[in-house]
Amino acid sequence: MTTMTETKPTPVVPRYRPLAFGITRGVLTEGAPGVRYLKAETPLAPYVDRMTDRLKHWATVAPDRTFIARRERLPDGSTGNWIRLTYAEALHKARSIAQAVLDRGLSAERPVAILSENSIEHALIALGCLYAGVPYCPVSPPYSIVSQDFEKLRHVLGTLTPGLVFAADAKRFGRAIDAVVPADVEVVLGEGTLDRPTTSFDALASTPETPAVDAALAATGPDTITKFLFTSGSTKLPKAVINTQRMWCANQQQMRQSMPVLGEEPPVLVDWLPWNHTFGGNHNVGIVLDNGGTLYIDDGKPTPSGMAETLRNLREIAPTVYFNVPTGFEAIANAMETDPVLRKNLLSRVKMFFYAGAALSQPVWDSLHRSQEAEVGERIVMGTGLGMTESGPFALYVTGPEVTSGDLGLPAAGIEIKLVDIDGKTEVRYRGPNITPGYWRAPEATAEAFDEEGYFLTGDAVKWIDDNDIHKGLRFDGRIAEDFKLATGTFVSVGPMRAKITLAGAPYIQDVVLTGINLKEVGALIFPTQAVRKLAGLPADASLREVLDSAPVRAQFQEVLDSLAATSTGSANRIARAYLIDEPPSIDKGEVTDKGSINQRSVLKHRAALVDALHADTLPNTLKPR
Repeated sequence: MTTMTETKPTPVVPRYRPLAFGITRGVLTEGAPGVRYLKAETPLAPYVDRMTDRLKHWATVAPDRTFIARRERLPDGSTGNWIRLTYAEALHKARSIAQAVLDRGLSAERPVAILSENSIEHALIALGCLYAGVPYCPVSPPYSIVSQDFEKLRHVLGTLTPGLVFAADAKRFGRAIDAVVPADVEVVLGEGTLDRPTTSFDALASTPETPAVDAALAATGPDTITKFLFTSGSTKLPKAVINTQRMWCANQQQMRQSMPVLGEEPPVLVDWLPWNHTFGGNHNVGIVLDNGGTLYIDDGKPTPSGMAETLRNLREIAPTVYFNVPTGFEAIANAMETDPVLRKNLLSRVKMFFYAGAALSQPVWDSLHRSQEAEVGERIVMGTGLGMTESGPFALYVTGPEVTSGDLGLPAAGIEIKLVDIDGKTEVRYRGPNITPGYWRAPEATAEAFDEEGYFLTGDAVKWIDDNDIHKGLRFDGRIAEDFKLATGTFVSVGPMRAKITLAGAPYIQDVVLTGINLKEVGALIFPTQAVRKLAGLPADASLREVLDSAPVRAQFQEVLDSLAATSTGSANRIARAYLIDEPPSIDKGEVTDKGSINQRSVLKHRAALVDALHADTLPNTLKPR
């Protein structure tokens, strides 16, 4: 009798659009008990001393190439055609603004504060300050246009003591200026007027140059402060992170060695990420300036009202690399399923996608890959890594195309990372030329931020992707400061738990905040996506609260809670109660950062009464596993 042997089908190996990975091997050494050190096997190559050298270079070799473009603002609030700034024009106007800055005697003690979204004028003010060697600070716009008490703006300006404040327009920033900017501080306006003496941006940018401009540039070097970037702040007020020329220049070289695609051709970016945050202002603007690329400012953002503009821009401008946060990629993934023009243009020449800011759920990843394979017959690598404002921001990057949510990879060339075991987790700490020297006018906070060997304490926890192969690198294991203990003394590992819940509830969960500090059970505050509206089947004008309380939505989340409970192994990873939040996280209160990631500690602080009611069983419509 002949027997048949069952053969398993050969798994299909995904095909990716070719992309080189520059750092693929690490070197691990042992330190004191519970301490290890990891670095890239590849050394850091030489880099320039000043980013202004790159501006001068590209203004010479590619003077007519577009450096930055932004759509014109029309009277009805819409956007029109692209207004372009070439490298030659950028250099000329930067020198004029540098002269104006020097004429006013500005310095690190009296820097420039910028109240503006991303714009050509914002970029020119920044370049002028760089040329003059005077620090500037792009201030988070919501501190001025969303905030009601201006507490954070008052703190920022009090920390900086600026000698000049630039505001994009009087109408939107005027109330904040009247409330916070001292009468003896000069205000420069992009447009509009105020009931106080002001200077127009055009006047500032038309200042006649003198030899003092070149002398000021020559006096700058690697240790010159370029800017102050404020942390988002969770339970404390934001801190001013010192950024130097060395940090920025080294970080760009580190990025190019980890991501060789950046240097293969002048990169083209279509980008909304705010310049007051390190991802947008250092990472992405730096990529363009250092590599002679073009940045198309996207005035959209990953919100229900803002995505239309982003999609419009991506249908028209084809990026070579594309950066976004998970909420943005989720919206793009959904749109590509039904928008052939978007698919064709966005995927026509993009070499790499890159996300940061929060976890990217697997269903979104799968949707992107389906659209890519259907349109161009291959996948686009989704790059990611780890970094922070204090690291410039680039620190770690993945080592190959097969990336999964949470992967971080290996440290960039020139960065040494210290892995320290703490309470069952491993903290990653940084030392290298891209690390900040500290916080401005905050010596105590600076001292607390570094350990005895000079490594910056990130608070980020990591673990190996593969315990048997260090060259695959590390993956994210949450924030140590977010983890907490239950009343039983059991640790709750917040990061992995949040990712698990978000995945289980996809595509209906945007983010989750875990509750239960010093209590008996873990709870969850769930921020839903807009997809719940379709699930509810209610009229379009139904409130989000009505949507979340509808039977179909509650049944969906009840199923999620039940499935999570069925796979839990104890109180520390069992969601015992959950509540669907109809009020989105607030940027003004620091509940969400400018890049879209949730701030667990801030949400718990500002919604303490809600958390108490959830665990006291006095909150209506609480969900519990059956």
